[in-house]
Amino acid sequence: MVETAQATAVSAGPVTPATPLQKTLALVILMVIGSINYVDRQLLSLLIEPVRQDIPLSDTAFGLLTGLFFALFYASMGVPVAMLADRINRVKLVAVACTMWSVCTGLCGFAQNFWQLALARFGVGVGEAGGTAPSLSILSDYFKPEQRPAIIGLYTVNGPIGVFIGISLGGFIAAQYGWRMAFFTVAILGIALAPILWLLVREPLRGATEAAAPSSAHEKAPSLLSTIRIFLMLPTLRLLLPASGLLAFVSYGLLNWIPAFLMRENGMALEQLALWFGPAAGVCMGLGIWGGGAIVNIGVKKSLTAYAWAPAFSVMIGCPFLLLALFMPGWELTLILLLIPMVSVVMYVAPALALTQNLAPLRARATATALLLLSFNLVGIGGGPLMIGILSDLFTSLGSQNSLRWALASTIPVSLLAMGLYIMMARTITSDHETRRIQTGI
Repeated sequence: MVETAQATAVSAGPVTPATPLQKTLALVILMVIGSINYVDRQLLSLLIEPVRQDIPLSDTAFGLLTGLFFALFYASMGVPVAMLADRINRVKLVAVACTMWSVCTGLCGFAQNFWQLALARFGVGVGEAGGTAPSLSILSDYFKPEQRPAIIGLYTVNGPIGVFIGISLGGFIAAQYGWRMAFFTVAILGIALAPILWLLVREPLRGATEAAAPSSAHEKAPSLLSTIRIFLMLPTLRLLLPASGLLAFVSYGLLNWIPAFLMRENGMALEQLALWFGPAAGVCMGLGIWGGGAIVNIGVKKSLTAYAWAPAFSVMIGCPFLLLALFMPGWELTLILLLIPMVSVVMYVAPALALTQNLAPLRARATATALLLLSFNLVGIGGGPLMIGILSDLFTSLGSQNSLRWALASTIPVSLLAMGLYIMMARTITSDHETRRIQTGI
């Protein structure tokens, strides 16, 4: 009975090709939902200094709240939810998840101590586990393989959009009405969007955009162990997991702590942060994520190694500017120099997600993406903000007056290590794509 129900749910969806309007509607609504996802995820990082005035906490505590605690629940639920998405209606799953993470974001506004904040963040993490991987699986069944790097690049611009909304809108509301009202407002937005997704976006037929036989869309979804074997079998994916995880470590660490750095060590007011840093971060990270996908889209016409060289070159460009920015006096010059790192630090995202979609089996795309996001989350969200917080407290205990500066600078060696892994990956991408083509007949 369960297997029959699952088969019916999986096969549900349009039997005719999706129209351009349906594709565009799905992309836009999922982008908006994903943007709210990022607002909810990053809002606490923006409000570290205001929250600290009401709930006195160390940088390590904030590193746990914005990083490890969120990441543990996000990551632990990510794979099971993605496996569920490979078996049931993905659109409805994302709508339910959006409602859950939005409600828990609202609960953050009621917190009076560390553990109340932590419990609310646990709920946000569990809810957001049902966002990205199922959404990418939906889009992969709306758009052809050659379109995916650019489409996924567009979709993942939801991160910068979320950063912009979170910092600008959240910062303005917090400055005018208090940090608790910022959480309440963002929660209401997410709760309102969930039914729009449920009603307006149709579940696409799995494998509808592939050249393989239509029957492949109805094959039984592989087990978790079978999907993990894909990563262990293909050298490209074995290298992609740690390489992208390390860059996630850097990008999430910088994103979570740069607002506090600008306010604490460069004298930037919350109103100035909302007015200047919000738009700058949103635009720059949007260019970086979209640009990473667009560059690979162009580069793969000549060589598949573009999936590796684009992130590698972004590290080479970004690290010198980050180092200079951290040692500039005043927030104005610091922010100008940070523009380049904020573009380059996220250029790995779209290529990594697109590469995983291309190398994963049709019925395991959400699960395969969740495995990649597991690396993003445990190493990136879980490790980056926490390690910077720990190092900041350590440097403070050693007498440093600029502890966050040195903690942020510690991310540069991590970036260089990731760059080395991407250079190694360039040697395996072409052969692994050929292996995947032979296995599937696509």
